[in-house]
Amino acid sequence: MPDQKQTDQIRSGKGFIAALDQSGGSTPKALALYGISEDAYSGDAQMYDLIHDMRTRIVNAPAFTGERILGAILFENTMDREMGGKPTAHYLWQDRGVVPFLKVDKGLMDEADGVRLMKPMPGLDELLARAAKGGIFGTKMRSVIDAASATGIRANVAQQFEIGKQIIAHGLVPIIEPEVTISITDKGAAETILRDEILAQLDALPDGGDVMLKLTLPEVANLYKPLVDHPRVLRVVALSGGYSRQEANARLASNSGVIASFSRALTEGLSAQQSDTEFNDTLNATIQSIYDASVAG
Repeated sequence: MPDQKQTDQIRSGKGFIAALDQSGGSTPKALALYGISEDAYSGDAQMYDLIHDMRTRIVNAPAFTGERILGAILFENTMDREMGGKPTAHYLWQDRGVVPFLKVDKGLMDEADGVRLMKPMPGLDELLARAAKGGIFGTKMRSVIDAASATGIRANVAQQFEIGKQIIAHGLVPIIEPEVTISITDKGAAETILRDEILAQLDALPDGGDVMLKLTLPEVANLYKPLVDHPRVLRVVALSGGYSRQEANARLASNSGVIASFSRALTEGLSAQQSDTEFNDTLNATIQSIYDASVAG
């Protein structure tokens, strides 16, 4: 069973979820935005060392505590490393007061019927058992919706909840993330279909089968309020999805009960070249702006 103190913090705490889960494919871009170009390292080992250094610098910043950040999503490579001489998940909770989550998906399949489903996850049970033992509270897995296709969205949501039940069986809380691409012309229609498909799946969950939802900020404010209010939903969080931090915060503030789970928008403006004072001040201002938008609703 999930830790009760952590559950209470996620369910009713004021703040947001930090997404620090860039995987192998997105790490070079994240490092480049941080001011470290690809010619500054060679091979995956050096790349992962550098991204871990970046994440450690973020987590150790004075602003990165449970006062404004309820939880943080980690990449598997980060979970397997240490911060402050402890396994990362333990350090996050024990030293920073931040609830640890783990990204578990292995990327996306090619687009079909307007959606990109998740690739198979061989060894998921083994990973979940290791995560639970290592102090992880919950997981995150992402699929994508590229069109208002009723059959495609139904299949997408069904896959998310099928794997979600597998995660719940390990005593973890799944963050279900069917991301709607922000640039599609029928985004609003896709979001209505998505809401109704998620509601149907939530209604079928047994008592105790709680989930979280991570959704693209909708075209219609409060479209997802029925999901926020559902008894099987611990929290609804929003991804920034390519919106600038300013626009993401503005959209977020108009959706009651939804909090942020931003990745790129969280690290926007941070640089390896900054002094600790500049870095910490920039991150503090970012955290405050995302916090304000998260609690506005």
